[in-house]
Amino acid sequence: MKIALTLAFTSLSLLASTLTTQATEAGLKPIPTSKAALMKLIDDPKNKITDLKTELGKKLYFDPRLSKSGLISCNTCHNLSEGGDDGVSAAIGHKWAMNPHHLNSPTVYNAVFFDAQFWDGRAKDLEEQAQGPIQAHPEMAATKEHVEATVNSMPEYVTAFEKAYGKDVKIDFVKVTDTIGLFERTLVTPSAYDDYLNGKENALTTKQKEGLKTFINKGCATCHTGISLGQSMNAFNVTATYKYQDVGDFKGDANGMVKVPTLRNITQTAPYFHNGKVWSLKEAIIEMGRIQLGTEISDKEATSIEEFLKALDGRKPALALPMLPASTATTPQSDMN
Repeated sequence: MKIALTLAFTSLSLLASTLTTQATEAGLKPIPTSKAALMKLIDDPKNKITDLKTELGKKLYFDPRLSKSGLISCNTCHNLSEGGDDGVSAAIGHKWAMNPHHLNSPTVYNAVFFDAQFWDGRAKDLEEQAQGPIQAHPEMAATKEHVEATVNSMPEYVTAFEKAYGKDVKIDFVKVTDTIGLFERTLVTPSAYDDYLNGKENALTTKQKEGLKTFINKGCATCHTGISLGQSMNAFNVTATYKYQDVGDFKGDANGMVKVPTLRNITQTAPYFHNGKVWSLKEAIIEMGRIQLGTEISDKEATSIEEFLKALDGRKPALALPMLPASTATTPQSDMN
């Protein structure tokens, strides 16, 4: 009996070891367990992460007064209370207008691990990305001048910037968006999947391990790889045309490349694809097999992969809703035009 149990335990250990090796060879990487190792990945040498900067960035992230209407904050489209997105097909912005290209809001969670930001990869990092939606008319519709006037009108913000950056800090548009981007760098969500790849063999269920193997064997890890399971630009419609390609006019960057979205917290970020036209995760898996891999993913295989993807639901940072500074007589008034 002891021999049988020993052989069974050895067999399970070898299976786990083989699967983690297979995952590593496929380019899958876990979020590191040590804070020092994580900081090396997420910190910006030009603007080091500190508690004071992070807290200030969080307030700016939640402050709707940075928008022209005074109603829309970064959190409106990237809701940190759920998946880090807005849960609608196309982003809704200023004057309740739908994104003119019918683009879906990507999650901000784990976005720090991407090589580039936006669906077309036009921003190199989170700090540059933060400048876009604030100024885009279909989104927050503000100007640099509006943002600078708003923040500088509130003594509490001025004091917070001085404490975070020093007395000589110039509170301009770039400094504001850099601080928002810095806060977003900290929005990392390690999961059971990371625990497993970091050596905790019982972190995944048997079905999730089977799903991980299916995920790798079907070729999903070809694009959904790295720490974020989707961090680079890649060709789209490789082997067939996405069935909702005609919804919106988005065609990728100048070379037709599209940012591969992260699969982390994917169960919380429906609807899927760049134009948000697929609401079922299983349907999205099958469609990706058809248009990107040129293979048929069966219902059984899709169910298996979906079970693995549940293991990517991460532990979100504990966030207390920030209390924002009071407006003053010089704070720009809201404008719905």
